[in-house]
Amino acid sequence: MRMRSFAIVAFLAAGLSLAASAEAQYGARRPTSERATGETYHVEVIGAFWNPSPDIVISSEQFDIIGTDVDFVQTLGISDTKFKQLKVVLRPATKHKFRFEYTPITYDADKVITASFVFNGQLYQVGIPVTTNLKWKAYRFGYEWDILYKSRGFLGLLVDLKYTDIEATLSSSAVGAAQFTHAQAPIPAIGVVGRGYVVPNISITGEFSAFKLPERALTTDDYSGRFYDFDLYGTVNFNDHVGAQLGYRSWDVFYKVKKDTGTLHLTGPYFGGVVRF
Repeated sequence: MRMRSFAIVAFLAAGLSLAASAEAQYGARRPTSERATGETYHVEVIGAFWNPSPDIVISSEQFDIIGTDVDFVQTLGISDTKFKQLKVVLRPATKHKFRFEYTPITYDADKVITASFVFNGQLYQVGIPVTTNLKWKAYRFGYEWDILYKSRGFLGLLVDLKYTDIEATLSSSAVGAAQFTHAQAPIPAIGVVGRGYVVPNISITGEFSAFKLPERALTTDDYSGRFYDFDLYGTVNFNDHVGAQLGYRSWDVFYKVKKDTGTLHLTGPYFGGVVRF
């Protein structure tokens, strides 16, 4: 957390410094009050392909039988998969944005397991084939207020509601009926976002949002969780309406629902296109 916070602060300082330098360099040709290319819009739509590396561990209890912490990468064989992302930004005023994001994530794998484990009350023994299907629907609803807005950059605050819907299913002819666990949770988060333009049509943007609910904050110890979301990307705006993005994103999610737990970490690069009007 400390390293991420330091990286965010350093990025924002560097971005605003670059923005000021670019503004001075190009001021002779463009008025300083004129917004950078790509900043005059009311609706922004981004479609991207994300190729993260997964690190996923899930435990599922059933019939008062505590589940094993199952590593879905090492034990069950899921691997890197490319996913689609949709982002929509509604901007009724210069400093105010309403944001929506949807990322459907699906992993499938088949593997003969080399370590025994218990999942959803069922024992899976060494040497049996197991088919895994993991579905994760990640939604994000947010509001952004840019407290500092200049023609070559901005610094803003984020308030998010991240809705997580995870379902993991294991099936094997050696154990009979398929076993699954399902967890759903709305997760609020707050964060910061900053953007600086290195030249009038190329920007660097970074954002970080987080939420952590420790068990001691609740009246029972049945529920707890956390969500960290770090996103750093560059955008090339060909004009005010069309652009391209290249970025790096990291998600860190933990949930506990009664005796079921999940730790999910996805991190990797993405690329996409931007349309504005």
